[in-house]
Amino acid sequence: MKVTVKEKEFEKEYSDNITFEEVINDLKDRYEDDVVLAYQKGKLRELNKKVKPEGDISFVTTADQNGQRTYRRSVIFLMQRALMDVVDEKDRDVRVEYSIGQGFYCRLTSGKKLTEEELKKLYDRMCELRDLDLPFKKTTMKTDEARAIFREEGMNEKDRLLRYRSASNVNIYELDGLFDYFFGYMVPSAGYLKYFEVHDYDDGFVLQFPDNKKTKEVYPFHPAKKLFNVLKLSNEWSDTMEIGTVGALNDAIAAGRGDGIVRMQEALMEARIGQIAEEILSDSSRKFVMIAGPSSSGKTTFSHRLSTQLAARGVHPHPVALDDYYLNRDQIPLDEFGEKDFEAIEGLDIDQFNTDMEKLLAGERVLIPSFNFKIGKREYRDHYLQLGKNDILVIEGIHGLNDRMSERLPKESKFKVYISALTQLSIDEHNPLSTSDGRLIRRIVRDARTRGYSAQGTIGMWDSVRRGERKNIFPFQEEADTMFNSALIYEMSVLKQYALPLLYGIEPDAPEYSEAKRLIKLFDYFLPIPSEIINNNSLVREFIGGSCFNV
Repeated sequence: MKVTVKEKEFEKEYSDNITFEEVINDLKDRYEDDVVLAYQKGKLRELNKKVKPEGDISFVTTADQNGQRTYRRSVIFLMQRALMDVVDEKDRDVRVEYSIGQGFYCRLTSGKKLTEEELKKLYDRMCELRDLDLPFKKTTMKTDEARAIFREEGMNEKDRLLRYRSASNVNIYELDGLFDYFFGYMVPSAGYLKYFEVHDYDDGFVLQFPDNKKTKEVYPFHPAKKLFNVLKLSNEWSDTMEIGTVGALNDAIAAGRGDGIVRMQEALMEARIGQIAEEILSDSSRKFVMIAGPSSSGKTTFSHRLSTQLAARGVHPHPVALDDYYLNRDQIPLDEFGEKDFEAIEGLDIDQFNTDMEKLLAGERVLIPSFNFKIGKREYRDHYLQLGKNDILVIEGIHGLNDRMSERLPKESKFKVYISALTQLSIDEHNPLSTSDGRLIRRIVRDARTRGYSAQGTIGMWDSVRRGERKNIFPFQEEADTMFNSALIYEMSVLKQYALPLLYGIEPDAPEYSEAKRLIKLFDYFLPIPSEIINNNSLVREFIGGSCFNV
């Protein structure tokens, strides 16, 4: 059988039963980053699978998002197995709760906090198991059989999850006697897992990994404390509603509690927006509310709802979009690929923005621009603003937290809000639900509705969007005065009916097909909730349509 890897100009004859792992052994020196998956005929394949006789192949490294996911979930499995040898049986159940920086926050469900000595033992045992290069064995079994195993092992959330899975079979992994189910692919053996650390944090610990730029060294552990506290608060919300996993959500929907979940979540969110309004008004010198967050966080709806809360407290909010201060399209700077970088702060007229805001702060009447995206130019229409004693500006844009954007405004006049969709749901005990996936699905649905974009187009540009966020938004999130989590615990059950037809529209030969297939599989876990029960001021309406706000 002839095997061709075009990206490396490699071609060689092999036996019919060759695996991808055997092929990569002949190519390792040609890859800067570690290879953990293969790609053939539109499908991601684990390295211990056999190469198909037709179709070129390519390999996926830990610098790729799919490779990074595979590496991280494999380290989680290694950690679970090592924990069995470090703590008593009653303390072995661990929950992987959410992503924080370049790591996962983990906590023992027994409530025990590992000591520094126990964390050192855990790390050392993970290294020992890695050095033994134990295999990750994959078995396909009947879903009912897998559920019985998980019930016996006390993995109740996995049993709950699989109850609603339509497939009759499920893939189970085994590592030295430990069985588990994971959403996604795994490395062939523990020897692939060379780079990780374990750090004590809060009531649990953090499994720390490399990032996708320096894949062979663990990223420095600098926890984002404000972000962590928001995630922790979100978990408390989940506990209040007794819905921390997809299985628990499905149980509630199946029991006819879908309406109640929606109402409770919306009430909790409205209460939090009201708290933020109170924080802003606790200091009368604050005149500029600066709101920023990554793509599809719901910034526009949040701005409207915050404005409503401010107005209810006797002030007059005025919306200002930083996008209206874009430079004309022919002045936009270029990125490293020679393309116009619309997300660079240099693409905004920082000087004009500061001039206008200084004049407003001084009580002057100012003509505010508006950007015409059709012709790519800033225009001045009849949009005048003047700030009185009870007026406040609500300014929204991706650079709102960057002090360069408002460098001439007094610090005391600004109140910064960071918003992101930090999902409080987990798929099960050991599979956290990706925040990035939630935002991508929101954007797929909104882009199709408002811009006529295909799901393929939105997925295709997502990596570029994420690069811009890492450069322009995430570095400033801890500088916010407060943070707002815009994730709705029920939203995937609503978005499912809108996103699935769009994802199925991607053809198997498209580069985005494997990502579409992964998201389709993710939706297979969720029971649907009808959109008719969603309020017209709900943040999810920004994406599915029917909002009472101009979004």
